[in-house]
Amino acid sequence: MDDELWRRIEAILSEDAPPTPKVHGGRPRINWRAAIDGIIFRLRTGCRWNKLPERFGDDSSIHRWFQRWCRNGVFERIWAVLVEACDELGAVSWKWQAADGRLGKARFGGEETGPNPTDRAKPGTKQSLLVEADGGPLAAVIAGANVPDFKLLAETLEAVVVERPDPGEVEQHVCLDAGYDNEPSREVVERHKYIGHIRPARPGPRPGRRPGRRKARRWVVERTLAWLSKCRALLVRYDKHDENYLGLIQLD
Repeated sequence: MDDELWRRIEAILSEDAPPTPKVHGGRPRINWRAAIDGIIFRLRTGCRWNKLPERFGDDSSIHRWFQRWCRNGVFERIWAVLVEACDELGAVSWKWQAADGRLGKARFGGEETGPNPTDRAKPGTKQSLLVEADGGPLAAVIAGANVPDFKLLAETLEAVVVERPDPGEVEQHVCLDAGYDNEPSREVVERHKYIGHIRPARPGPRPGRRPGRRKARRWVVERTLAWLSKCRALLVRYDKHDENYLGLIQLD
């Protein structure tokens, strides 16, 4: 990562840090920047913690800090700071958003897992994601693989890492696939003051778009989920603790 990005991240890490060890006592603190690089390496490759290259530092210390940061929501705060910076630059398009879920394997089971209906009921985890018009992630939650997408919609919309613009001032649409074509999903969309665009579950004639109305874009969230799947530690879940797996999603 470049120096400017590291300065932003270091400020957040410092807020969560315990007191600095005394000069004449206690073990010195590990290099945070190298530790973050090590966590990103593990995120990309999916390797075991004890197989991290030595250049990142002691693997046990990196793992302890990683668990602390996940438990205290540090990665979510980093994500929020970056989204806010993009929003200030006008790079977050709130008008059109999309949500969807993806199933993944959970090799060792753990919290927030369930029988995967597409993998012979083996343990699996579902990622539910909300993105803006260009595919930038705004919210992420996880649950067992057997939880239907629409049951995670409310939790996903409420998990946006920054404060949403006032729907009365900025028109906001949410695009959903046929898995959300039911009354509970419509109630959630209306309650959160979105304009919903839900693909019908049953085929039939499609209503024509009004002149000047932009076509609903659901594919952007599927593309973002595909990008996340390029990370081996997200494609296959190896973390037993749900906050650790969610922390990796937030960091990516």
